[in-house]
Amino acid sequence: MGNSKSGALSKEILEDLKLNTKYTEDELCKWYESFQKQCPDGRISRAEFEKIYANFFPNSDPKVYARHVFRSFDSNDDGTLDFREYIIALHLTSTGKTDLKLEWAFSLFDVDRNGEISKNEVLEIITAIFKMIPLEEQKALPDDENSPQKRADKLWTYFKKGENDKIAEGEFISGVMKNDAIMRLIQYEPKK
Repeated sequence: MGNSKSGALSKEILEDLKLNTKYTEDELCKWYESFQKQCPDGRISRAEFEKIYANFFPNSDPKVYARHVFRSFDSNDDGTLDFREYIIALHLTSTGKTDLKLEWAFSLFDVDRNGEISKNEVLEIITAIFKMIPLEEQKALPDDENSPQKRADKLWTYFKKGENDKIAEGEFISGVMKNDAIMRLIQYEPKK
């Protein structure tokens, strides 16, 4: 059993990640090897994270969104992610369970980290999401969703909020879980 200083993934972190992600032990060990090669000090910077994230969205501009994703997972605000934070970020943003994904989505939208989201925060994140949608796909969106402002307005209307109202975490999670159309507004799934 090693620790991150000796280059091996600790048993504790491995077991934790096997329990909390969809990844197998073999996959986690491969991810860790790759992570150690790219980040020998065991930490990934925001710029490095943005580069890696860009690989998942080659036909769009995910940089601003990646910056928000990074912020939401940099739990200790040190400007880096360790391997565990990095894997949890990848897992939740790609295939996490819906309730956990929505808890994370709330933290993503809560830009100022005050425990509630405002319409401006919603617009900021939806604008970042929109930059990841290739132009051809944007053109095919319904009229009431074909711009960041329209998407933010639609979400705000769904929650029956006034311009200066806020949405709490529980309200956000339960509201989005009840409506697939709203779930679609707060994320971007690349076409296969």
